[in-house]
Amino acid sequence: MTSFLSDLVQYRELFQMITVLGIGGTFQIGFQISSITYMSQHVKAFINETWLERYGYPIHQDNLLFLWSITVSIFGIGGLLGSSGSRYLTVKYGKKKCLLCNNLLMIVAASIMGCSKIAQSFEMILIGRFMCGISAGLCVPLHHQYVGEISPRKLRGFANSTSSFFWSLGKVIGQISGQRELLGSRSLWPMLMASCGLPALVQLVTLPFFPESPPYLLMHKGDQEGCKKAIRQLWGEGHHQAEIDDIMKEKATMKNTKILSVLELMKEPAFRWQLYMIVILTATVQLCGINAIYFYTFEVLQAAGFDERMIYYMTLSVGISELIATVVCISIIERLGRKVLLRGGYWTMGSLLACITVTLSLQDWYFWMPYCSLCLIVLFAVVFGVGPAGATVSIRAEIFKLSCRPPAFVISSVLSWLGVFVIGTTFPFIVERLKHFCFLIFMGVLFTSGIIIHLFLPETKGKSIVEITEEFNKLNFKKKCIPTTPIHVTEDYTFCTRL
Repeated sequence: MTSFLSDLVQYRELFQMITVLGIGGTFQIGFQISSITYMSQHVKAFINETWLERYGYPIHQDNLLFLWSITVSIFGIGGLLGSSGSRYLTVKYGKKKCLLCNNLLMIVAASIMGCSKIAQSFEMILIGRFMCGISAGLCVPLHHQYVGEISPRKLRGFANSTSSFFWSLGKVIGQISGQRELLGSRSLWPMLMASCGLPALVQLVTLPFFPESPPYLLMHKGDQEGCKKAIRQLWGEGHHQAEIDDIMKEKATMKNTKILSVLELMKEPAFRWQLYMIVILTATVQLCGINAIYFYTFEVLQAAGFDERMIYYMTLSVGISELIATVVCISIIERLGRKVLLRGGYWTMGSLLACITVTLSLQDWYFWMPYCSLCLIVLFAVVFGVGPAGATVSIRAEIFKLSCRPPAFVISSVLSWLGVFVIGTTFPFIVERLKHFCFLIFMGVLFTSGIIIHLFLPETKGKSIVEITEEFNKLNFKKKCIPTTPIHVTEDYTFCTRL
């Protein structure tokens, strides 16, 4: 407890910056994903009213469904474009400038969507949603990279896992704001749609008071004084020579300070297994069944006979449970490590899906069986939040050197957005054909991924990027002689932030 309080005081600027990055980062995508559900009926009614006023007759139902599906999916298309451009913008302008400009884009998008009802233009919603997607696609990889680079080694897992916390927090705030008693009403839904501009405004105002990431300043700008100043501001007083040595060793092992392109990274044999892990982790998050769980919560509660208005409040409990679980993940990730949380989380989630399949099959047999299904669903969300949600983000930020991190996050983000699009288009058909037995597919993915993680993923807890790279080299070059280059720090100096 004493150590925690001392860290809280010493690293207070770091914790403040993590909060600022989270509010304008993964919080946004969580809020967008959850809040759009509560606007569906109101937006459809608005499209129909606008069409009737323009053309004198109501819109055909098929056209209405098409426009609504475009409204939802265009966010993913924008996200794909934004994440694809994150590498170029990060290298050219740095993370801080990119995020500041990105906030302006989100504020403009929020303003456009908020004025759509007054202007009687549903096209403004489409434009705003597309711009929001671009902004979200850009800010999420920047958030993940930024948080990992500003954190000392002993707090790196904690800092990286906060990304999943803010993502869950965004979902919960979106669910709460979307209730009919708040902004989810027929008259206030434009305010709900425009409220995504508020977190962007908060980050736009506060982020200028914080520095660019120290590794970026030292390795790509060659600004040692700026690096020292940034560390002094974020980490407070104390000796941080070990972290400085890690940065210098990473710089010494780089062929040059040029950040690799996506194609160069994919061709580089020294990062083959890191890319394998990125693909497996990203695919597993998309195919773990968490989206199916949220879908079936409504069905389970309806089968239990709950009132429809009560169901909205009860589904909120699943989101809140996941949020609390991410807090637990933040507190234990540095103790248990990333590999344990991933492997154990996957296998536990797979077992829970098997149990959920059984209870859903028997829910018409016993009156109490839907309650068992609900408990298992909540437990599934908790296990996801405690394990894979936070550990996945941490692993992605830790296994690549700085020269490879931007293109690696481009690959991860593009795969994530493609996964959202593919799952969004195919999942309704899978559910229609297989019903609750669709969970068996997700169960197979979870157990398979758990075995791969157990066999091939090295533990990254408490290790520098050089040490992690050496672990992966055993896989990348297991039948070859690995050339070892002596690492020399070119300038002999010691660094201490104590003034």
